Amino acid sequence: MMKRIPTVVLGAFASAFLSISAVAGTTVYVPMGTGNEILIIDAETDQITGKITDVSEVHGLAGAANGKYLVAGSFAEFDPGESSAPPKPMSVSEDEHRAHHAKSATKTPQQETQSFISVIRIADGNVIPRADGNVVRRIVVPGAVHHVALTPDGKYAMATHPGQDSVSVVNLAKATLLKSLKTGPTPNYAVISRDGKRAYVSNAGNNTVSEISTESWAELRTLPTGETPEHLALATNGEAIYVANVDDGTVSAIALRGEAATQTFSVGGLLHGIDLSDDGRTAFVSGTEENKLVAIDLASGQLQSIPVGPSPYHLATITGTGKIYLSSADEPKLWVIDQKTLRVRGDIKIDGKGHQMVVLNR
Repeated sequence: MMKRIPTVVLGAFASAFLSISAVAGTTVYVPMGTGNEILIIDAETDQITGKITDVSEVHGLAGAANGKYLVAGSFAEFDPGESSAPPKPMSVSEDEHRAHHAKSATKTPQQETQSFISVIRIADGNVIPRADGNVVRRIVVPGAVHHVALTPDGKYAMATHPGQDSVSVVNLAKATLLKSLKTGPTPNYAVISRDGKRAYVSNAGNNTVSEISTESWAELRTLPTGETPEHLALATNGEAIYVANVDDGTVSAIALRGEAATQTFSVGGLLHGIDLSDDGRTAFVSGTEENKLVAIDLASGQLQSIPVGPSPYHLATITGTGKIYLSSADEPKLWVIDQKTLRVRGDIKIDGKGHQMVVLNR
């Protein structure tokens, strides 16, 4: 277990877990990886309305259910104590930032490299998310962060570290690294159950998913998958997870009760992203190798696909709009696709490659 690492704590963050009055609209946040920004898109108009630029190499992104904060993981790494340590949040003084990271470096001498997750304020009361974001804190974690997930109550974040064969659990209220947990080799993606009691992590290196208790933050069992499991989607009723197995072109549907029975859907070609329709009856999968988007009827197993390319990549269903946003690994765009017909409605021009998208209603 890693020692706890202190970080700068701002009093304003205590309000993060308070609910806010709903404001009509759906916003999509798209991290741009090495582009060092997060795009803000109005899902009604499919227009980019702003950017969060106070971030570094964000691949993994998660949003608090109350719509007030994002948690962004950085894929950039730095050596403890070096000048490449994470940049200070805008609201923290240079002296505070320097003192904090000097102490953090002495806490983990055994760790060769570190990275960080950023907590970003995106709303204040009923205010629409601001274009400049507002990183209220950064928390040091061991190793580059690929994907992130949040518990439903917004108190804990989980970050995957493929290069460390581990995940980090961060207590957001206390701004501390609670635990570093070894999973299988090359942990890639994480989801957390809707009741907050279980977390699931795909282990691309040994074809399993780890089931983790969020009470003890210990691995309970491993669930077999297809070859190279990466992205995950949780069933709307919480009773199954759906796994995109990148290298054998299949999707595993794993029932989580009892003996964890698995159904396999053959999609074909190398895969990447996966998400579920609003009603939970259809899984959408991006086929990067064969340039296609596939819809799987989860009850009948029937497949429907459309050609889309090049290299369809991350995808997200946009709750309440009937849309799918699908990024390309090779071109700077998001396709906007109808969930029911799979018709491409249009595209959104972006400056790079879109990664783990977050959809928040406000």
